[in-house]
Amino acid sequence: MGNGFIANERRGLQEKREHYAQALAAEQRKILVCAGTGCVSSGSVQIYERLLHLMREQGLPYAVELREGPAGAHGPSGLTGIKKSGCHGFCEMGPLILIEPEGYLYTQVKLEDCGKIIDKTIRKGDICTDLLYHREGIPYQTRKEIPFYKKQTRAVLEHCGIINAESIQEYLACGGYRAFEQALFTLSAEQVIAEITAANLRGRGGAGFPAGIKWQEVSRQAALPKYVVCNGDEGDPGAFMDRSVMEGDPHRIVEGMLIAAKAVGASRGYIYVRAEYPIAVSRLQTAIIGPFGGTHPGNGFQLYLGDIPRSWGLCRR
Repeated sequence: MGNGFIANERRGLQEKREHYAQALAAEQRKILVCAGTGCVSSGSVQIYERLLHLMREQGLPYAVELREGPAGAHGPSGLTGIKKSGCHGFCEMGPLILIEPEGYLYTQVKLEDCGKIIDKTIRKGDICTDLLYHREGIPYQTRKEIPFYKKQTRAVLEHCGIINAESIQEYLACGGYRAFEQALFTLSAEQVIAEITAANLRGRGGAGFPAGIKWQEVSRQAALPKYVVCNGDEGDPGAFMDRSVMEGDPHRIVEGMLIAAKAVGASRGYIYVRAEYPIAVSRLQTAIIGPFGGTHPGNGFQLYLGDIPRSWGLCRR
């Protein structure tokens, strides 16, 4: 089970979540560098590394991972969290950096901008106006004010762009695995399916097939073993809704598979991903193998998540 994040004892999981929530709250400021495919291709990883170098060079307190421990043990005051987040969605303006708690969104950031960001925003709390998004001569100071984001209500992608995409600690700090905890310790398999059915949860493909019906049919089958397969392949040109969640919030995929497996009685799970999505594959492997060692046990339930098969898409031979 690796580091034991999903424990047989429910209280152990709840304590982990509480500790990491405190650690996340202890960060006075957060620098969220978009590490989705679009921004990575534009140099965001190099920008992230440059920011880390400047913070170290100037002796500024920072953290790239949340620290576990009691309140007050999460690092020095004035701590800045520097994170590689999932896709922010505004790819045409990348590389993107979100500064929290102010909500500043810096667009088309270059390596040479990193020093200014550290000096003006991190040291002095001032805004770098020239890095803001401008439209018709109007600068938009915060992300939520930008027309592209203003009317968005994110559900599946709620964590994308605001947490470290590879960190189970930050996923837990934001309430991650709470739904699985409830499914594992409170609800029967039948009750889980009833919840999914009542919520009218549907597939994200064109058919929008009700998940509750699908899960109910699988649960009725007596044949064993049963499998949960997450289909991360998407053939529609330019449709990256699966890639976005796999890259930006891989633990949400894992948690959904765990809930589905508990509901239908599956003991093995697989995620099918396009080979053209190397970042998604890497982050899913980290989510599966890193903290869990591939096996997810708890309260008499066990699911093995195996290798990630990869397709080459419709255009490869």
